[in-house]
Amino acid sequence: MDHVPVLVIGAGPTGATAAIMLAQRGVTCLVLDRWPQVYPLPRAVHFDDEVFRALAGLGIEDRLREISRPAPGMQLVDNQLRVLAEFTRDPVGLLNGYPQANMFDQPDLEQVLRDRLAELAGVQLRGGVEVYAIDQVPGGPGAVRVRYRELATGAEHEVWADAVLGCDGANSFTRTSIGAGLHDLGFVQQWLIVDVHSPQPLNAYAGAQQVCDHDRAASYMMVTPGRYRWEFRLRPGEQADDVTEAQVIGLIRPWLGPIDPATLTILRRTWYTFRGAVADRWQDRRVFLLGDAAHLTPPFIGQGMGAGIRDAANLTWKLALVLAGRADDRLLDTYEAERLPYARRMIQMAMLIGWIMTGGSARTARLRRAALAAIARLPGVERKVVESAWPAYRCGPLVAARDRAAGRLCPQPRLDGELLDRSLGTGFAIITRGPGLPAYEPAIRAWFDALGLTLADASTDPSGVLTRLLDQHAADALLIRPDRIIAASGDRPDLRAWQRLLQAAGIKALSERQIA
Repeated sequence: MDHVPVLVIGAGPTGATAAIMLAQRGVTCLVLDRWPQVYPLPRAVHFDDEVFRALAGLGIEDRLREISRPAPGMQLVDNQLRVLAEFTRDPVGLLNGYPQANMFDQPDLEQVLRDRLAELAGVQLRGGVEVYAIDQVPGGPGAVRVRYRELATGAEHEVWADAVLGCDGANSFTRTSIGAGLHDLGFVQQWLIVDVHSPQPLNAYAGAQQVCDHDRAASYMMVTPGRYRWEFRLRPGEQADDVTEAQVIGLIRPWLGPIDPATLTILRRTWYTFRGAVADRWQDRRVFLLGDAAHLTPPFIGQGMGAGIRDAANLTWKLALVLAGRADDRLLDTYEAERLPYARRMIQMAMLIGWIMTGGSARTARLRRAALAAIARLPGVERKVVESAWPAYRCGPLVAARDRAAGRLCPQPRLDGELLDRSLGTGFAIITRGPGLPAYEPAIRAWFDALGLTLADASTDPSGVLTRLLDQHAADALLIRPDRIIAASGDRPDLRAWQRLLQAAGIKALSERQIA
């Protein structure tokens, strides 16, 4: 294969998701990965309802339910495991159609994604290879030349691509190749990670617990039945290799109850650097960074892997339009402009939770316990805090200015019994309070129809979620992007203004001659 429209470097969750999303839009992809098979050790263990929604759109919803379980939420506890605050999560999924918190084992997810890749004719996966050169040189059959070698034989290959997605992790070669650096956000901690299998269920909280302790902060979670994870912050000067198995048992003992430690199997014991950082740029012409190649998120709010899935959801529909000749490269420039500030805000949220868990002294720990207990007693405080702190995309070519609805993910209720995303398809959509659109010039309507415009009637939502959203923003219509972000709202579907908005981002849909 000398030329391919898109080459994806890395077949982890971000890279595999991006390739599937592109293939679903008719874009052929080649995926390269160091590992011939799924990397067997557990890493990420949580995704939220928004990420579940994005992954379900890949055609793997039933398989996702088989490998994951809804979690009741998160507790902040002290070093005696006394609850300081609790954040519950909806197990049904009234907002986005899926449980708000889900626990899983990453190798299981990666296998599901690889199986889905194998089902799609437009994707080829080559494992056991290493990329050693990425160049953007004129005169080739594509914008980018990638050279890689087979790890088993040393045989070298060259392929040209119209775009390259670097999903190659924290030590990204792609990031280095475009000359991007990592901007440290001021959070670096060493943590011991312990994954355990128990033949008997632990009599412990079924969600995640964050132990808020300046001396030995910790996290605990039940991943899937029989699988448990603990994370312990290492003290200054302490090395993970110095922690013996007996000491590990001592650390996890408060959660074991009557379980005999001799019956446990330690699946993995390692250490990670929890770090907050973002790449100083995410794009060089037709080379893009996604996932950990673009940002590193401390795990305290369970959004590390999810951020990469959000990257893929943001970029792939834009790239598909550009490669189809229905948008110019201005549309691709919105990827970094939208995702970088969003990712930075998410990382800062994780760092704040990390500070609550680990910061201060014995004196401030007492103040922390009192403050958390007082806040937890206020009705509705969790929802208000999350809504105000959760990032939205800033106004720009794809997010209308001075529009409080714009920039956030549209909820996903059921319309006539079917989840919203299934009704809307893969293009742009307009949601209104009633059926149909007002009359518009045929040329403008044809322009939107060429983008695959779908209409949805909020009145067919028996839950009232969409109607309440419209009421909240004094709107009668919403313009929804292919990634289900609200682009604009209005007291009517203003196709002319919305066309100008999208054209400013480089979207042309059809040429003027085709429209005429």
